[in-house]
Amino acid sequence: MRQVLIGGMLLTVAACGGGGEKAGSDTATPAGAAPAAGAAPTAMAGGSVTGHVKFDGAAPANPTIDMSEEAACKGKYTGPALDPVVMVTNGMLGNVVLYVKSGLPAGQTYPVPSEPVVIDQRGCLYHPRALAIMAGQKLEIKNSDPVLHNIKALPTKNRPFNISQPTEGMTTTRTFTTPEDNVPVECNVHGWMHSNIIVLPHPFFAVSGEDGSFTIKGLPAGTYEIEARHAKLGTKTMSVTVPADGAATADFTFAATGT
Repeated sequence: MRQVLIGGMLLTVAACGGGGEKAGSDTATPAGAAPAAGAAPTAMAGGSVTGHVKFDGAAPANPTIDMSEEAACKGKYTGPALDPVVMVTNGMLGNVVLYVKSGLPAGQTYPVPSEPVVIDQRGCLYHPRALAIMAGQKLEIKNSDPVLHNIKALPTKNRPFNISQPTEGMTTTRTFTTPEDNVPVECNVHGWMHSNIIVLPHPFFAVSGEDGSFTIKGLPAGTYEIEARHAKLGTKTMSVTVPADGAATADFTFAATGT
């Protein structure tokens, strides 16, 4: 408050600034108030699910690929090129998509990750052979081979695409707008090239590496059903309880029979 002299009268008026509301600002939210239903969280801080995917028994033999007509790709292998249908390394299983199948609040929306999911064509194979992506997230398609690749995605709920990448180093970006259970990807030039994409309505997913390890980050505290999906061996599910800002463990085991 301050006093001013106007026409011989001393008046008290409110001062501008100080602790008042800023011009043009939205109404402040009381401290501790719950966000509106369906509002997107502002950060990915939270708990996580981490673990390994194991393979029980002798790993099945993967098909041999004849790359004799693609010397540039064949030269990247010390032995015969193999189609990594089942990728087992020291008893651990790679290329398994792991994601939250249920347990998230109904109607909740989540921010789309700014970083893209990358699928690379290297050695005339797709890397990775299986992947997950959030609806609306960028899919970055790279050609690391000095040969022509023609990438064809065959979704049923999203718009299909068929793009050519004739030179090494080319990158193309696409997005899927709708969640979809499985999007097959193939190459029109090299019939042995395959990958599978699952499109999810949330960002809580991971793909197991060559050592079978995975981590799903940013989960709010709660109990979730985690699904592990392999294109050849089927699916496994497990219920886990994630503490706030803590980690839950989920280890899965697959076998050649899918049991």
